[in-house]
Formats: sequence, structure tokens, C-alpha cells
Amino acid sequence: MSSLSTDVVFGKFLEPLPATDEYLTINFSPTSTSRKERWRNNGISADFLGDYFGSFFPISEDSQAIIDKREEIKSTVSFIANELLENAMKYSDQISRLPVSISLHLYETELVFVAANHAHISTVDGYQKFIHELINSDIDELYTKQMEKAATGESGSSMGLLTMINDYNASLGWKFRSLLDKPNIFQVIIMVSLAV
Repeated sequence: MSSLSTDVVFGKFLEPLPATDEYLTINFSPTSTSRKERWRNNGISADFLGDYFGSFFPISEDSQAIIDKREEIKSTVSFIANELLENAMKYSDQISRLPVSISLHLYETELVFVAANHAHISTVDGYQKFIHELINSDIDELYTKQMEKAATGESGSSMGLLTMINDYNASLGWKFRSLLDKPNIFQVIIMVSLAV
């Protein structure tokens, strides 16, 4: 395990998370398979998280509203988990060969996602600039600007993160930790909180 220091936090980042009996963590090796295979595995893993956590919400044959709510939660969990995994894999430093993880914690009124990867300082610098823009911008204006950027095929639109905020009313937080034994590599942790 690497020694860690120099934490930088943005947004709504709770640490430590309150204890819960219902949580699940999945770890991945970002270099064990081809990128194409990892993308497929991200979707499978995200759908599993959606199905797993959807089972905790009551379902009754008599209530279509409850069935609809359960399906909405499954779909939301799957979307957010997939976006977090895709970003974590895409921006992981391949040379360091450090793991990617995603955890989902269920509380009475909220779901909390925590995804972690390890990124090179050049990637971290760009990400932190976007976070500053996100925190200091009108979300609707930034959403429109980034949609236009995505439509032109420009990479790095961060539409997944903006969709979480805009469409799902999620709260986001980030923590960046430098690794003492790998000075150009940072552990990047994103926390997404969602009311249920």
C-alpha cells in the first residue's frame, strides 16, 4: 500500500462515511484486459450494482408506483456507476498499474457512490480546472456549453458528471491525494450523493 499525503478536497466530500450495513465495493485492475473489454465490463458491473441495490427497495404486486420507483433507482444507479467507472478507467495512469474501485453505500434517505483511481499529475491538473469551473459556474450554462463541446466530438466534455447534477440532482465531491512513493501520481476519489 502506498503512503499518502497532501489531500485536496472539493465539493461535498464526507469522510469518514457514516457506517451502514448495506454497501458493496468492487475493485478492478485497469490494465488486465483490453480497453474494449473493460468498457463492456464497466457496463456489466454498473448493471449489477443497479440490480443489487434495486432489490433493497420495497416492491409490491399491488403498487405500480413502487415498481416504477424501483426501476428508476436501478436505472439511476446503473447510469451513475457506469459513468464513474468509465471515467476512472479512462483517466487511470496505466504505468502505475494501481487499482480502480467503486463502492455504493445505502442509507435510509440516500445512496453514496465512491469511485477511486490513480491518475498522473497532468490529468489531475486538467480535472481540477474543470472542477473549479463546475463549482463556480451556472450549471445550466455549463451543461449547454459542454453539450456543444461534446456535439463537436471534442473529448473531455464531462457530460456524465453534469448529467448527474442536472438530471439526477446529485451532489458531487472530490478528494485528491498525492502518493509519497509516486510523486507524479494522485489517488482521485469522487463521491456522488443521491437522495432516494
